[in-house]
Amino acid sequence: MKKLFIIVLSLFLFSGTAFSAMIIKLGVVTKPGSAQNIVSEKFKELIEQRSKGEIQVKIFHSSSIGTETEILQQIQMGAVQMGVITGGPFDTFDPIVRVINYPFIFKDNDQADKILDGPLGDEILKSLESSGFKGLCFSENGFRNLTNNKTAVKTPEDIKGLKIRVMSSALHNEIWKALGANPTPMPWPIYTELEQGVIDGQENPLWVMEVYKFYEIQKYMTLTRHVYSPHIDVASLKWWQTLKPEQQEMIQKSMKDAAVFQRNDNRLKDADRIKLLKEKGMQIEANPDIDAFRAKVLNLKNIDLYKEPKVQALLLKMLDAVK
Repeated sequence: MKKLFIIVLSLFLFSGTAFSAMIIKLGVVTKPGSAQNIVSEKFKELIEQRSKGEIQVKIFHSSSIGTETEILQQIQMGAVQMGVITGGPFDTFDPIVRVINYPFIFKDNDQADKILDGPLGDEILKSLESSGFKGLCFSENGFRNLTNNKTAVKTPEDIKGLKIRVMSSALHNEIWKALGANPTPMPWPIYTELEQGVIDGQENPLWVMEVYKFYEIQKYMTLTRHVYSPHIDVASLKWWQTLKPEQQEMIQKSMKDAAVFQRNDNRLKDADRIKLLKEKGMQIEANPDIDAFRAKVLNLKNIDLYKEPKVQALLLKMLDAVK
């Protein structure tokens, strides 16, 4: 009996999973099927496959461990190892992230990829180390568009006075003030607040309107594409520095591959999303007066949020790169 016990115990110890598996806690605020979840689930699939099960991922979704800001705080401490986080909430940790949330900076997806996958994007990811994050790469929410339940919007004048939910971002607050709205910071999710009329509208990429069924409670959508919204896929720097180089390389590559997969997946679905939203009854303004919107935010580069030298320097480099 004792011999049998030893054999069973040995098999358990050396099965490759019982004691050797590394568990990565990865936090997102969105529900399954959302953009953040798609990149997270692809990363989980890739890293578990490539590590032969020695690295496993536990995804905490639907704000189960807090808001994006709270997840970032846990990542800083090393209590959570990784996160797929919208760009906006980072600006309270490192102001350099405000550069990628600058309104109308990217004209299309190709330009966004070229900049963020290149040296300027690397500069942002590297800067995050000073706040305790290991920046891995950029996946995406996508270009953000305005919805509301009050009025059709074609020009900035139509926005005046609308109570628009914004994420916890000083820059996003300033953008909507400049456009004439009444910006209202509010954590995710916001369906109930929209349904009850606590807020008039919100701004997000097309996938959000579909997955969160905003067509049920928002009548009007305007394809403003005012901000390209990336996710910044990050790890805890404190945790990252405990890993072996080969583990770091595998995690970095798997997250990058997952990000590319998710960006392509997101873009392929956008035409069908527009069609669905129209079928569901949303009135879509596909050709707003973008020049008028741009004119309203032209002076944002001069506000205090961009006056820190490293932020101002990178913004000018990025504005020059996208000409």
